[in-house]
Amino acid sequence: MTELSGFHDVRFPLAISFGATGGPERRNEIVALTSGREKRNSRFSQSRHHYDAGTGVRSLEDLHDVLVFFEARRGSLHGFRFRDPFDMKSCRPADTPSVLDQALGSGDGATARYALVKRYGTGSEAYLRFVRKPAPGTLKVAVGGVEVSAGSFIFDDETGEIVFAANAIPPLGATVTAGYEFDVPVRFDTERMSMSLTAFKAGQIPSIPLVEVQL
Repeated sequence: MTELSGFHDVRFPLAISFGATGGPERRNEIVALTSGREKRNSRFSQSRHHYDAGTGVRSLEDLHDVLVFFEARRGSLHGFRFRDPFDMKSCRPADTPSVLDQALGSGDGATARYALVKRYGTGSEAYLRFVRKPAPGTLKVAVGGVEVSAGSFIFDDETGEIVFAANAIPPLGATVTAGYEFDVPVRFDTERMSMSLTAFKAGQIPSIPLVEVQL
């Protein structure tokens, strides 16, 4: 047991994150039938992301930053924020987030809570990813296409929902949209950090495995 919480709201060193490799994992069960056809079933409702930040370490300073971060998280004990270099905005990587990027739902005059999501694909086949860690200061929200003031809503970190104030609840038929940057909640997927010096003031960590955690 520990006196610290299970998630530390701090971000893994940003410069090292941008040199990381990785991406989403899906797990499906596939059964081949005697007819030659297949039956397929998804084991995950949400994809799970894996990363290796070892490829982002370039210097002795980077190595030290990872060492300090690893020890402060007690290895794999506590989760933290990680900036995915490939997918970190409500829009395409080269674009600037807009309040119209992601549709969160339609108002009914009573509902104050809307889950923050990112949509992949279109129509009924689209995948909705729940975004639990928007980057501080980047979340913008619109109702009916008009941006609302920051004081009209809060983000509930416990549930991953935008919560409107009582006097700002979206009216019937108004579309609620949002734009943001976001981090992925992860933990170290190892109990040991193996480091080496490759040259003067140059460090190397062959592998720093990270895995997404559900909050």
